Amino acid sequence: MRDRTTRSAGILPYRRRRNTEVYLGHMGGPFWARKDRSWSIVKGLIEGDEDALDAARREFLEETGNPIAAPLEPLGEFRQPSGKLIIAFVADVEELPPVTSPGTFELEWPPRSGRVQTFPEIDDARWFDLDAAGSKLVLGQLPILDAVRRLNSHSAGRRASAGEAGNEIHSGCENTDTE
Repeated sequence: MRDRTTRSAGILPYRRRRNTEVYLGHMGGPFWARKDRSWSIVKGLIEGDEDALDAARREFLEETGNPIAAPLEPLGEFRQPSGKLIIAFVADVEELPPVTSPGTFELEWPPRSGRVQTFPEIDDARWFDLDAAGSKLVLGQLPILDAVRRLNSHSAGRRASAGEAGNEIHSGCENTDTE
C-alpha cells in the first residue's frame, strides 16, 4: 500500500553576512494578510513520482518567478503538525532578484460569497538573520532553522579544527526532527 503522506519540497537560500541570513517568502492570500508569523521556506507539493530536488526547483521558480541556479544540498525531512512532510534543500547564494511573477491560487473570498478571487502564493520575500527568521517563520517550520544552525555549528567546528574561518553551510548532518 502506498504511503499517502503529503510531501512538499522547498529551498532555503542562505547567505553569509555578519550573521547567516535566510530567504523566506510571506504566504499570500487573505488568511495570512497582516500576520507576522506567516513566513515560510519557498516550497510546494511534489507531483506524483517527481524527484524532490526537481520539485523544489520548480516550486521556487513558480512561486518567485525566478530560477535558482545555485547547487542545492539536502537539509533534511521535516514532519509538520498537519502530518505533511517537507523535504528541504539549502542553496548558498549572495543575492536573489525580487519576486517578479509569483504563482497564484484561486479562493472563494469572502467565504460563502460565491466570488472567486486570485491571490499570489507568496506576496513578499526577504532576507532575515536566523534570529529574526525564528520570529517570522510558521511554527511548524522552526526545526528547519534549527537544522541550519546545527549545520553552521558543525561546519564552523570542522573548519576551526582545520585552521579555517568562516560561516558556511554544507551537507553532512542528518536531521531527524519530526515537528
